[in-house]
Amino acid sequence: MKLKYLFGILTIFLLLPWSLVVIPLSVERTTLFYLSEIIIIGTLVFILYFYRKVIRPLDTIANGMDLLNEQDFSSRLKKVGQKEADRVVEVFNRMMVQLKEERLRLREQNHLLDLLIEVSPMGVVMLDFNHRITMANRAALRLLNTENEEELKGKLFEEISSPLAGQIALLPTEETRTVRLSDAKVYRCSHLSFIDRGFAHPFILIESLTSEVVKAEKKAYEKVIRMIAHEVNNTVAGVTSTLDTVKGILEADGKSADLCEVMSVCIERNLRMSRFITNFADVVKIPEPNLTDINLNDAVNGCRVFMETLCREKQIQLKVELDPSELQVSMDRGLFEQVLVNIIKNSAESMEGTTGTITIQTSAENPMLVIADTGKGIPQEVESKLFTPFFSTKPNGQGIGLLLIRDILDKHRCTFSLRSYPDGWTRFKISFPAAAQV
Repeated sequence: MKLKYLFGILTIFLLLPWSLVVIPLSVERTTLFYLSEIIIIGTLVFILYFYRKVIRPLDTIANGMDLLNEQDFSSRLKKVGQKEADRVVEVFNRMMVQLKEERLRLREQNHLLDLLIEVSPMGVVMLDFNHRITMANRAALRLLNTENEEELKGKLFEEISSPLAGQIALLPTEETRTVRLSDAKVYRCSHLSFIDRGFAHPFILIESLTSEVVKAEKKAYEKVIRMIAHEVNNTVAGVTSTLDTVKGILEADGKSADLCEVMSVCIERNLRMSRFITNFADVVKIPEPNLTDINLNDAVNGCRVFMETLCREKQIQLKVELDPSELQVSMDRGLFEQVLVNIIKNSAESMEGTTGTITIQTSAENPMLVIADTGKGIPQEVESKLFTPFFSTKPNGQGIGLLLIRDILDKHRCTFSLRSYPDGWTRFKISFPAAAQV
């Protein structure tokens, strides 16, 4: 009950006895008048006491409940002059101070967490209970090959046209896997969850491990190759020299023609072994590129004669479709030609025993070079192993061709991918950085 309503009621009670003045007062009426006044005054005192002890504290507590409902933690309650009620007010005000400080602390922590997530090099993707994307930071957008977060919101990973998204879609809850894609990129993907308001909220962490894995692999195979090349070349050189000396002696005597032929075969075999080991050693000795601004179309045309000869021998049709725009890129032309020749050679070998088509296209967008073939294609389970050291699907393959290509393109800061598409074409895509950025 509000104070103004109380005073209104008291005023009515005080005025009622004076209505008796209109009638001439007798002794009985005078006594009745004073008795009424005493009762009314007593009632008023009781009502004031009741208001102060009960109504006013309850009204104050009600105001406090309103503040809590409105989450207004800055306001405070005034003391009402009643000991028990003032203790409640004091506790309530302390609680409001703590709530305000806690709210401010949580807001600052959330702001800091948002900043850390946004600038983190690790991709962070938040999901709803249906595993649809609700938020993705900048690193995740980059790793999923998109620039706009709105393109991902509300989608399942199965609905995103990205090789990495396809692998994440297969990741079970509360599990971490290392994923290697057909572009030689390596990622550690984790499907985790955190508890919020009693519910487990799923999220995805994506960490790029490409540089660390490549460095570790290169360090390992460089050491192995150096050791093998040193031992084998030294042994082969000594054996070849001895065989050559024995062969010369036999030829001088004019005897044992068959034995001389055997010596020649052994010498040739040793030389082949030496060249085999040298091929591995060449992967380790890739020089740093001497970058110059050149026209991408001119670089492709520089290898055209060799590529046409290789395709003609295997009865493969070669198509070259060059963008008429000026495609200036920064590259080492010698190393680039080595990459181009290896890719064409691999494409031609994928069509062994059959005729087919190889196309070379340049595009001003990025700029980009695409080499496509109609070969037998790459099985999906093999794509992730293509750029692994010494992995090969060929019976006599050494597994160093794609390794050489990967290292050279990495030195040029190029992004690339090799995969087969539903239209039956296998495409090797190479995107070059702008000439001014290298």
